Amino acid sequence: MQSIVKKGAVKFMQENFKEHQRLFKDLKDKQDPHTLFIGCSDSRVLPNLITNTGPGELFVVRNIANIIPPYRVGSDYLATTSAIEYAINKLRVKNIIVCGHSNCGGCEALYDEDEEFSKSLNVRKWLSILDSIKQEVLSLNVAKNDIAMRSWLTEKMNVLNSLDNLLTYPGVEEAFLEKKLELHAWYYIIETGEIYEYSFDEKNFILIQS
Repeated sequence: MQSIVKKGAVKFMQENFKEHQRLFKDLKDKQDPHTLFIGCSDSRVLPNLITNTGPGELFVVRNIANIIPPYRVGSDYLATTSAIEYAINKLRVKNIIVCGHSNCGGCEALYDEDEEFSKSLNVRKWLSILDSIKQEVLSLNVAKNDIAMRSWLTEKMNVLNSLDNLLTYPGVEEAFLEKKLELHAWYYIIETGEIYEYSFDEKNFILIQS
């Protein structure tokens, strides 16, 4: 029996592709996305769906907890960092969206005990980028005994931390200040479909409206 994803692939080839056949033909030699979307690997977060975009519009980077690490040149393999470099310097995107979301398992795992990472040491290392956020959240009385509040604070602080780290990438802050590059920090609530964007002026997340 065919798996669900195989059935989906067949449906795409036989039906969905035909709807966009001309577009895919135009895209066959190059891509020219207008936006770099940096989001969580969570299966409930679908970048093209929540932005109402089609093929060729978004260059997407996804990882556990939508983390952007501080910029560095390393001897290991820096997938997220290199993808951001590529989008900025090769594709010359005009917009960057950092999108966090509610009920993020990665952000919640930040508070797990070390023994729970015995078979996922790379995950623990990755989440350690957020250790300073963990300490800050735990220092707040409002989050000590309220797990929901702890998660809500961590998820939003994580988005802003990623945005700050993005500014350490060569040329990003300069392009942003010169208004050649737009930066957006989003918080997506899965159960309501609402998307909030951080306002640099109001220092708060505001519901996106038309």
